[in-house]
Amino acid sequence: MLDLAKPNPPTLEGYKETKIGPLPEDWQVMTLEEITEPSAPIRYGVVQIGPDTPDGIPIVPIKHIRRIGEVSLHRTSPKIEGRYKGSRVTGGDVLLSVKGTIGEVGVVPDGFEGNIARELARIRPQPCCDSHFLSLQLQAPATQRRIDKLVVGSTRLEFSIHAVRDFLVVVPPISVQQKIAEILRTWDEGLKKLTNLRTAKECYLRGITRILLDRTIEHAATKIKPLSKLARVVKGKQLNKLDIAGGDYPVWNGGITPSGWHNEWNTQGGTITISEGGNSCGFVNLASKRFWLGGHCYAVHDLSPQIAKDFLLHALKARESEIMRLRVGSGLPNIQRADLEKLKIVIPPIAEQKRIARALTVGRRELSLIDEQINVLTRQKRGLMQKLFREG
Repeated sequence: MLDLAKPNPPTLEGYKETKIGPLPEDWQVMTLEEITEPSAPIRYGVVQIGPDTPDGIPIVPIKHIRRIGEVSLHRTSPKIEGRYKGSRVTGGDVLLSVKGTIGEVGVVPDGFEGNIARELARIRPQPCCDSHFLSLQLQAPATQRRIDKLVVGSTRLEFSIHAVRDFLVVVPPISVQQKIAEILRTWDEGLKKLTNLRTAKECYLRGITRILLDRTIEHAATKIKPLSKLARVVKGKQLNKLDIAGGDYPVWNGGITPSGWHNEWNTQGGTITISEGGNSCGFVNLASKRFWLGGHCYAVHDLSPQIAKDFLLHALKARESEIMRLRVGSGLPNIQRADLEKLKIVIPPIAEQKRIARALTVGRRELSLIDEQINVLTRQKRGLMQKLFREG
């Protein structure tokens, strides 16, 4: 898509000039309101969902927008939900986050019936627009940049419902949309299989790690010290969303995968990180290559001679669920550095640490190989999306 601030290049043969740049002659530019089913206009969701109610109506929040059919959702009472009949969702609806975290996109799976939280907007495409194609277009970097320019607010960001309705999207012939969606779905299926494999291996390795570490407690020379006595915990620097759209260095922030890519790095590879904020706060990782440490992530530096880095990584990873329970806050959960520094670490003799680490590093390398495959597929998909939904 074109940046409207740039001068338009000459229109190529077979293309036409549009409000968002040159497009094939049989492609249209329409507002989201124009492609939405008139009987189900674009709407926000439930304002206050109330307590979880057994047999109530499931409500989709931002954090589960891409996992609607895979997780257990909060359910609100029929009385509360009944006041928001206009925002009910069904299979094929496209959801867009419009408050707080802007620009997250999901598609409601077939067979699902429920409603959405206030932070989401529902878009029910007409037959002229494929749901999966629309969701992919909304996720594309060029589209996200256009959305960012329309966001308002300082403390609480918002993509207003009026701006959503007037937002321009490209609408190729339906057969073209479906073909593009199918190509990109192949990447998504490959990523899902690798992610599931990684999860299974991670659970197995965590169990083995715990068994080995528990045995070290029986060692006569074993000591127990807080993390603050073994290393220095530092917090990173937050980047603007527009600064993580591309680059050579992964940005580790609050998630279990890089939140983006940046042109600069601020932390050396081989550093242990612990997610500080967000739904995945407490996630322990070893960043193998140079990276940008974000403002919602901690790095573990300056290790004491008493502790081997590989052993510390495995020790922290084995207690990841315990670390996650340190989170505080209801809106954006986070882990306070002071609480993390109090975490007690079991320290056997250094020779024993290295023996345990060697045994566990093999499994960790398998996970790293899977991570590399995931990163390759992710970047391939991103590159394809940039070509399909590019700026001119």
